Amino acid sequence: MERTLVLVKPDGVQRGLIGEVIARFERRGLRLVAAKFIQVSQTLAETHYAEHKGKPFYDGLISYITSAPVMAMVWEGPQAVAAIRQTVGSTKPVEAAPGTIRHDFGLEVGRNLIHASDKPETGEREVALWFKKEELVEWGREVDKWVFEK
Repeated sequence: MERTLVLVKPDGVQRGLIGEVIARFERRGLRLVAAKFIQVSQTLAETHYAEHKGKPFYDGLISYITSAPVMAMVWEGPQAVAAIRQTVGSTKPVEAAPGTIRHDFGLEVGRNLIHASDKPETGEREVALWFKKEELVEWGREVDKWVFEK
């Protein structure tokens, strides 16, 4: 079972889209295993976006992610990273497929509502960065046998 990090970023929070995002992932069949509503610290933002340090958009990215609260979540399921990336849509909302979160609610890259880990390894690293092990809830649903093959 794969786990991945999802952040409803400040624009999504300010626009009241947390419930919409959760509903889409739940309808997809993914299982929520952790969630917290937080104001991102400068340190956490810099650690999360360390790979972009030195790029022209880095300072704006840090300023933006720390500007208002985010909803941080961990989702799990078979191929959770790919399923979530598909549900979220392209980084550029105007290039995202109809029906995806970014297509349906976004217009610009700098206000694309959501962060989702791009690879399983990234998901593991990001989950560990944002959540303590004891914050992750191990649980099952009766419906899981109708959603997950194994």
